[in-house]
Formats: sequence, structure tokens, C-alpha cells
Amino acid sequence: METKEILQALPNLSISDRLKIAESALQLVLQEKHSLTKDEQKRQLTLAAVTAIADYAPGSELDIFSDLVGRRLLRLSRLRLPQLRELG
Repeated sequence: METKEILQALPNLSISDRLKIAESALQLVLQEKHSLTKDEQKRQLTLAAVTAIADYAPGSELDIFSDLVGRRLLRLSRLRLPQLRELG
């Protein structure tokens, strides 16, 4: 069965069956991870880091959300800053 077929079949399965599939898939990934050599683990971590850097590059979708969250936190800190000064 191809990945595409599996993904298309998932919505038709019960939650219990989907959880069984997810659990089995995770166990296989963990088994494979433990069987990797140090060099293979390092390569996978490097690939994950490069992917994460691209995900957070300026103008990326995740960067847009982090900018919005940052602005909100800045506004909240400005609102609370006078209150903190009064306490100090």
C-alpha cells in the first residue's frame, strides 16, 4: 500500500484504528532511530536543523506567526510595565 492510499484511508477508519496505526508507526520510527549509527543520527539532526531554519526564515509562514505573537507580547508588557514600576 502506498503512502497516498494510507492517508486517503485514514478518515474512513475509527479513532481506535487510527490510534493503533499511529502507535505502530511511532514504534517503528523509534526502533529505526535506535538502530542508527552516530553518523546517521548526526545527519538526521543536521537535516532537521536545516529544515527548521528554513521554516523560520524571514517571510516564511512560521515567521509571520512569531512576529504576531511577539507584537502581542510587547503590547502586553507595555500595559503591565507601569503597574510594575509602581510596585518598585
